[in-house]
This record gives sequence, C-alpha cells and structure tokens, in this order.
Amino acid sequence: MSARQLHLNVNILTAGFFNSAWRATTHGAEAFISADHYVRVAQAAERGTLDAIFLADVPAITERPAYRPFYALEPTVILAAVARATSHIGLIATASTSYNEPYNIARRFASLDLVSGGRAGLNVVTTADPRASRNFGFDDVAEHGARYERAAEFTDVVKGLWNSWEDGALVGDQASGVFADESRIHDLNHVGRHYRVQGALNVPRSPQGHPVIVQAGGSDDGRELAARHAEAVFSVANAIPDGKAFADDIRARAARYGRRGDEIVVLPGLATVIGATEEEARRREDWLWSLVPPEFAVQRVAKMLGVEPETLDLDQPLPGSLLGDAKGWQTFSRALVELSVNDGLTVRQLIRRIGGGIGHRLIVGTPEQIADDIAAWFHAGAADGFNLMPDVVPDGLDVFVDEVVPLLRRKGIFREAYAGSTLRAHFGLEKPAGRPRLRRAAG
Repeated sequence: MSARQLHLNVNILTAGFFNSAWRATTHGAEAFISADHYVRVAQAAERGTLDAIFLADVPAITERPAYRPFYALEPTVILAAVARATSHIGLIATASTSYNEPYNIARRFASLDLVSGGRAGLNVVTTADPRASRNFGFDDVAEHGARYERAAEFTDVVKGLWNSWEDGALVGDQASGVFADESRIHDLNHVGRHYRVQGALNVPRSPQGHPVIVQAGGSDDGRELAARHAEAVFSVANAIPDGKAFADDIRARAARYGRRGDEIVVLPGLATVIGATEEEARRREDWLWSLVPPEFAVQRVAKMLGVEPETLDLDQPLPGSLLGDAKGWQTFSRALVELSVNDGLTVRQLIRRIGGGIGHRLIVGTPEQIADDIAAWFHAGAADGFNLMPDVVPDGLDVFVDEVVPLLRRKGIFREAYAGSTLRAHFGLEKPAGRPRLRRAAG
C-alpha cells in the first residue's frame, strides 16, 4: 500500500448526478422522501470501504418540481437514520451559516457525532439562493463578502462550543453519584459582530473529539474560510493543473494560519458513467441524456450563470457579455465558463458535458479508464481523493464499488478495510486536542 491513501466520498444528489436519474431507477421517487434510499446508498458505500456519504442542502425549493426531485428532508435527520443502519461510513451534512444559529448547529451535529460513534462531518456553507432568503424573511441574498464574514464567525463559535467540554468531563460514576465534572465544562462567552453566545454546549465530546469541518466554496472568500477552518474541502476542477493549483493555494493559505498541509483533505467533484466498454458507457450516457428535458437543463445552467434562459442559444458558444454578476454561484459559474471557453463548447455541448448537472467533471468510460484517471489525479497532487457523483444511485455506485474499487486497491492507493471507526480515522486526521484541563494553583 502507498503511504498516502486515496479518499472517496459519495455525494448523494437525491437520485444521482444526471437530472434524469430519478427516471432511470426503480427508486427514483423514493429518493425524495425516504430514508431507506439513503440507507441503501450508504450501505453500498460502506461495502466499498469509502470514507463518507455527503448530503448537500438548500432550505428552499430551488429546482423545478415538475422535472426532478430536489433537496427535501433535513440532512441530519436522514443521517441519524443512516447511522443506525451502518457502522463505519462517515456522515457529512450541509448546514447554512446564513439561516441558522451556531448553538443549534453545534448541538445538532455534536448529537449526530455521538449517536454515530464519531462519524459526523459539518459542511459549512453560505446560502446564495434568493428563494431561501425569502423563506427566512429577507428580501434578497446578502453580499458575498458579508456572507463569508458571518460564516467565519459562525464556525469559530461552533468550534468553541464543541470544545466547551473537556475530555473526561462526563464522569458517570454511579458509586460516587458524580455524573459530570463541572470544572471541565466551560462557558464560551462569545461576543462578536454577528453573534452573542454564552454556552457551554449541552452535548459532550465524541470519540473523534468533534465533527470534521468541511467547506465547499471555491471563491477567494471561500478558500480563506477553508484555509482557516476546513479539514476537508470539496472543490470544482476539470483538469489536473486546475486541481493542483487549487490544492496548493488552499495549503499555502492554511500555512498562514499556522496549519499543516496534511491537516486538509482536498476532494474535487467527480461524476461517473460506467460501462463494460467505452461504447456501452457512451450508450448509457446518451440514454440518460435523452431523459433530460432540454428546457430544464437550459434553465439550470442559466441560473448558475446569473442570466436569463432566453439569453442562451443552444447552438452558440457561451456569451461572455451575458454572465451577469453570478452573484450566488461564483464557484460553479467560473467552472462552467472555463470549461466552455477551454473546450470551445456550445451551450448545448456544455449542458451535455455536465449531464445537465452543476459544473463538476464527468468521466464516461470503463472501470479501468476511471481507475486510471483517478490514480493520475491522485499521483499528480491534484486531489487527495474525490467527492463521487455516480450517474444514478444506488445503481451507479454499486458498479463503482464492485468494478472500480478493486482496481484502485490493486494500484495500492485505496484501503482494503477500514483502519478505524471514525470519520477522522478514515481521512487520516488527528483527533483535535480540545480544551486543556485547567488546574487551580495550590494554596
């Protein structure tokens, strides 16, 4: 085995990466509101010794309900159900810093961490969709820099609350009657620009210390937040040089905060369509694409670019003059523009290249081609692993686990079995020290 090990998560985009995925599986409608669907995907991921499953979230109806399932169930509720049906797979959920309070999020994720035995991760995001803003009483989305300023303080507070209990504070000594050592539980007493939080948290530390902090924004503000706090970063990169540049930049920024580069796992998004032959994989891609209503695909891409759908001509290149301010989607809009310009794609070709999806890289090929591609990125330092997005779940994930994972193991870059039971152990991260024991001076 290589000393450096590959990391693989599964991003469960309801029924899969393709907008048509729900039409391509018997579990399509179930992906919308059934925990059983997520349990099946998690169990497949655990069978393949993958690191974690990941759930995105937006607190609004942001997709066209007529065309595909959208994010509906609250992620930590789903993952609590998954935790009871699995034993090792990591459980990463998204929470918005724009429309939550730090204490609630700290408590919710610490609870998930405890009930799962130390497998939880918190993906910290700012929410950019105007419909979500209006669901919480705001007329519009806050300015990008302001959202990230709030997110940085939010994350500071959450981490402070997680560390308000020292290790060993929960005593549970029935003989002496001491349940908790109050001298090891500390108020946070945070007063900042956006939050005032007394603390302490009412939930103790978990076997991994506290949930893994994840971040998924590629803007300058997002990268700075990742460098300061993140232990895993989900990125968008469509070529090895881009992935390498992103990883190097994150680690250089982290060093300015006194952090080591190996404290951060960088995971670009990777969508897959797998066939026994490349021709078979292409046929599957064609079939999945044929099930995507063109008008929906155009509307989705237009939304990410911050333009009106009518401004996009399917058979013309992406017009740079029509990009708007891309206010809510800087990371994905930039990725779409670069992909279109670098490969000379028309709007129709661009939509097809991303499967009507969200700007992540898509590979269509055999298990051997996909394993070789993953290994190339890994060895080049462009990725520590990938946030996988199978074309359809659980079907596409089953094929990845059964056909691609054995090839990665044969290359010596992916585990044969779990070495630990926590998400930190899977990612090769150290348990955070937490608050040191404070001792009163004698006399």
